[in-house]
Amino acid sequence: MADNTLDGISTVGSGSQGRNAIINLKYKIQNGMRNLARTSWTKKYFWRLFAASFFVMLLVWGNWNQHGTQGQTASKPQVPKVILISLDGATPQLINQYLADGILSSSQGLGLLQSQGIVAQQNITITPSLTAPGHIAIATGSSAAKNDINANTFHLVASPFKDNINGFNAPIGGYSAGIDGPAQSTELTANPLWLSLRENGKKVVAATFPGADGVDITVPGLPNSPIVQPANKRTVDYTVPFGTFAGVGAQGFNLTATDFSPASKSVINQLKGAGKVSYSRILKTNKSFDKFTVNGVTYDIQVVAIDTTKDSKVNYDTLVFFDANQGIQPGPFNLPSTGPAYVRTSEQKSSPFYLEGSSSKAGTAFYVSTLAPDLSTVRFARYSANYIPRNAAVLANVDDINNNVGFWRNQADYRITERLSPGFENFSDEELEAIYEDQVQNFVDYQTNVGLRAITQNPNADLAMIYIEQPDGSQHQFLVTDSRQATNPRDPNSIAANQDQQKIARYDAYVKAAYQVADRAIQRVIDAVGTDSQGRPNSNIIVVSDHGFAAFHTSVDINNFLKNNNFDSNKVRAVSSGPAVNIYFNLQGREPNGIVTHEEYVTLQQQVANALKSFVDNNPNYSYGNSVHIFDKVYTRPIPEDLNDPSFGFTTNEFIGQDAGDVFALLTLGYNFDGIQTPVVQRLGDDPSNSSVLSVPNFYGAHGYDPNLPNMSAILFAAGPDFGHSMLKQVRNIDIAPTIEYLLNVQPASTVQGKSIVN
Repeated sequence: MADNTLDGISTVGSGSQGRNAIINLKYKIQNGMRNLARTSWTKKYFWRLFAASFFVMLLVWGNWNQHGTQGQTASKPQVPKVILISLDGATPQLINQYLADGILSSSQGLGLLQSQGIVAQQNITITPSLTAPGHIAIATGSSAAKNDINANTFHLVASPFKDNINGFNAPIGGYSAGIDGPAQSTELTANPLWLSLRENGKKVVAATFPGADGVDITVPGLPNSPIVQPANKRTVDYTVPFGTFAGVGAQGFNLTATDFSPASKSVINQLKGAGKVSYSRILKTNKSFDKFTVNGVTYDIQVVAIDTTKDSKVNYDTLVFFDANQGIQPGPFNLPSTGPAYVRTSEQKSSPFYLEGSSSKAGTAFYVSTLAPDLSTVRFARYSANYIPRNAAVLANVDDINNNVGFWRNQADYRITERLSPGFENFSDEELEAIYEDQVQNFVDYQTNVGLRAITQNPNADLAMIYIEQPDGSQHQFLVTDSRQATNPRDPNSIAANQDQQKIARYDAYVKAAYQVADRAIQRVIDAVGTDSQGRPNSNIIVVSDHGFAAFHTSVDINNFLKNNNFDSNKVRAVSSGPAVNIYFNLQGREPNGIVTHEEYVTLQQQVANALKSFVDNNPNYSYGNSVHIFDKVYTRPIPEDLNDPSFGFTTNEFIGQDAGDVFALLTLGYNFDGIQTPVVQRLGDDPSNSSVLSVPNFYGAHGYDPNLPNMSAILFAAGPDFGHSMLKQVRNIDIAPTIEYLLNVQPASTVQGKSIVN
């Protein structure tokens, strides 16, 4: 902007600056008039100058009145028109309770959105109420049967019979599957809303939101598979895919003082160069204890113990982790590099560790759970190695995150708390829980940072889509609300009066903490876009979840169930996700090398459906003295009247999509296909013959049940310039996409089944 000044006084600026300029000019003119009046000038010249000066002042005032107001508007930062945030697994019941109890603030995050906008008492998600189907339903405005993402893991009927696909990397809206082999579909049964938005000139950004990943989708297990969904259908203007595993899992380590020796002079000098001081002798591990390889690069982790407390005592309080091949570098470091990981035990925080030289730009982290001052007991965790997929279509965005936010951080890892990862056998429950909580906090912070980076880089976006993993993970791990749940997974007697009440109290606190962390993420987004004078966000912020949550007490082994009912595994196969299961038949003319005839298909379908419907739990410890049907819903694929109809095996209905099972079923609340332990832990009071099917699980919360159940309700909070203030009794998650399209003045695709909640 040009410097518009008169006698050094700016005529363009903010409101207060412009007013001050006019006042100062007024005083200068008045003083000038007085001085002139005292001179020998004639009245004629005096009044001519006065008139001219007054005219100048009017011009300046007009200039300020016009440009000063514009300056205020122009200085207001650009923000996205709509921001969609998904809090995985958040439930209305718990949020309402936490807001009422003050666990969540009524003036920030979800509480602020509630006070300023729209809240739904119930948000009905789709069948099944799982993460991948739920998010694709949100993005497409269509049911799982329509968008063809029917579970977190399922089978594509074009695949060999034993192959599965990850629901997060499956073709949205289906593909062509016929006798000529799989191909891209010319008429998708569902479309992500970003396609219609971008076709209408709208700008969309996605931060780890399911379905927006820039991946070319092929058919698993099929040699030379064609691309059945190209990357450009899964790419937006700024796309950050969800992170993935780099091949090295988490591990726990137990060391003692005998594992340490005096550090070499080289190591001491390296620490000194890094500005680190120790008030006790610097010690270093005397052998290699953690070697692993990522992307062909081998890392040899070494540990140095230092004492940063100047108290005239031997008090080792900090461990320094570094790669022997790199040494202890002094820094400073440019992201994604981190240098050594410095972990001070008292802080109860992990330190990230970038794996220098990894082509995928992977990283890990270290957490010290126990560090005796004399090193007599040293326990720490090295987290799994992860990275952001370097998909070619979105590589520039991936590198922008790596270089400005950092490498992909560790998602809360149930394998640690459940002692499935090696080395954690001697860690206490409390230590493992502290590790999990560290990961919860760090991962949500990281995901939020990714979302804010996407917004910062694209402030003029029409839609920003952000995914937050919590509170889903914490509820899976810690949702103990049923007296039938064994608080010690290895002890079936730890139910009812024998439940560990102290553990239940700890677990309850962890669930609350997960909601608080997620709520802070919402507030950070609100802070980033700002609020107006009424307290409403400057962007239309919509916060949803993909499903609700419920406690479960019994694991169900569906494969053993089918085996016990004498179904041939070469003909009948189950693929489960949570409490939902797709049961497929190896059909001739559909699956490659299928062996089930059309006539046998009809018989098998009836037999499987009847077996599921008749399966009951009579154990009074879990059924309260009644016979409980273990399967709540059983659906079958429609069969054409003519068994020779070419559509045989491909027909669909409200619950069965193209790649759903030939039988699709949902368990009753309290039962789940996941959580089976090795070895199996028999339930209290079960006949040993039933232990191969029903058993004690090793975690506690589940979703995927009938979406109409109150526990499965998702959330909806929305506030911003285009939202009023109201309480809605009931909405559906398939209403989110058309609502966003309405706000952006774009006509929804013909495949959208939902309706705008603001229309």
